[in-house]
Amino acid sequence: MKAPTASHVPPDIPGISTFLNLCPNHPQTMNRRNFLRTSFLGTALAISPISFSAFGEPTRTAARPGCLNLSFQPYELKLRHAFNLAKNKRTTTPGVQVRLEYDGLIGYGEASMPPYLGESVESVTAFLSRLDLGQFSDPFRIEDIHAYMDSVAPDNRAAKASVDIALHDLLGKIMGQPWYKIWGLNPDNTPNTSYTISYQSDPAEMQKEIDECRPFRVVKVKMGVGHDKEIVEALRRSSDVPICVDANQGWSEKEHALEMCHWLAERGCLFVEQPMPKEMVDETAWLRERSPLPLVADEFLQRLPDVQRAHGVYDAINIKLMKSTGMHEAYKMAVLARALGMKVMLGCMTETSCAVTAAAQLSPMVDWADLDGNLLISNDRFDGLHIVDGKVVLPDRPGIGVELLG
Repeated sequence: MKAPTASHVPPDIPGISTFLNLCPNHPQTMNRRNFLRTSFLGTALAISPISFSAFGEPTRTAARPGCLNLSFQPYELKLRHAFNLAKNKRTTTPGVQVRLEYDGLIGYGEASMPPYLGESVESVTAFLSRLDLGQFSDPFRIEDIHAYMDSVAPDNRAAKASVDIALHDLLGKIMGQPWYKIWGLNPDNTPNTSYTISYQSDPAEMQKEIDECRPFRVVKVKMGVGHDKEIVEALRRSSDVPICVDANQGWSEKEHALEMCHWLAERGCLFVEQPMPKEMVDETAWLRERSPLPLVADEFLQRLPDVQRAHGVYDAINIKLMKSTGMHEAYKMAVLARALGMKVMLGCMTETSCAVTAAAQLSPMVDWADLDGNLLISNDRFDGLHIVDGKVVLPDRPGIGVELLG
């Protein structure tokens, strides 16, 4: 029997009955293009071919109306504190910033590539350089654009997300509306976001991280590094705020994982994210049957087909734009998970406010949010979502809702 868990309870999600047809084993399967036509806004806009340069300046042979130009440049994100994770330690995250320009409007996007994603600045810029989006006569054909990007190369999820985010920003600006309104979501229903801390060997640094999380109503604890109980005990000496735990695949023994779940349940934990290596499916299912806490799929889950694979193994999914190829597929994943009776968490990588605010457009439809990636870096380039008393507050700007600083 699972212990009751505190979570944000979202309202009914628009379009859920239509989306049930996207379940791969559903008898009334709907293909990708038909889903777009039944659920998305359509506007005819002509697009000319795109040209790229490797480091951010769009190549324009002539500035013609109706020409879509994509430019990109590497941008290393600097972490305010070192991330000590189960499998690595890092102080920076490689990234690529993207601009998509059309007829005087600019859409912003980004790719963030923590090591476990298997992408790099080189792979992202190489992928973006291969795209020819000029073949599409209508920029609202997001479904076809995604199918085309998948045909250019498999994987490259963060690279595809950068285009998807910029495209959503641009289209929202064309329509003059933020995406939460386009999706019919109520901004008052945004959840609290957690703030992430990880183990620091220096007690002063550990206390500094704990002090920084005081304005938040939920704290996310990174585990799986051999000091799992120490960080919780340090936090509990100064705060009784609810916690959620991300083991980052760090518990390889199912009996140990079960013992940790019981120990955490006694200390105000809401759920455990990716407790065991993603390959250990049977062991994770065994743990789920016995754990007093919900288990959330993270590294196990990438794109839409993985949602149904997670059903019965995990209680919830953690959707991140850098894994889902962006906002378009992330929305589908949330709706499908809800249809399967699973809870939904919305997460992020270490990112600027560009990608974090893009993800936050989905936040009124989820149970839990971990949207602090922009707060963990020291060189944000954008103003976007704000966190007020621990709660996600969406900007009322069109598109993804960000403004470039400076």
